Order: sequence, then structure tokens, then C-alpha cells
Amino acid sequence: MEYRWLSVDEISEYLGVRRDTIYRWINDKGMPAHKIGRLWKFKKVHVDEWVEQCGAADKAKQSDSDE
Repeated sequence: MEYRWLSVDEISEYLGVRRDTIYRWINDKGMPAHKIGRLWKFKKVHVDEWVEQCGAADKAKQSDSDE
């Protein structure tokens, strides 16, 4: 298991999304991140759990699929 903190660039590459998306998810969707000085850092295991719990899901699309 990987215990080191990942940067915005590393987590965006891991998830296959742009940096802007990561910042938006932190602010709007509660993506698990810690600010260390001016930098955001992530634990991969926490991000994986958040994604699996639909943390990044678009609420409008999610409610459409529930019907």
C-alpha cells in the first residue's frame, strides 16, 4: 500500500482528469485533500474511497440513472 502524499498533478494523472477538475472537486464536492502550505496533497486510499462512494458523480446524472 502506498502511504506517501500525492500532488495535484499526480492525483489528476491517476484519475485521468485535468488539474482544474481536481480543484473543483475539492471546493464543490468535498474531495479528500489536505493543504500543506500552498500545496494540496492527497492520500490515494482516501481518494479511492471517495470515488467509490460516488464523490465525483454528477448529481443530475446520478439521479437520472436512479429512475
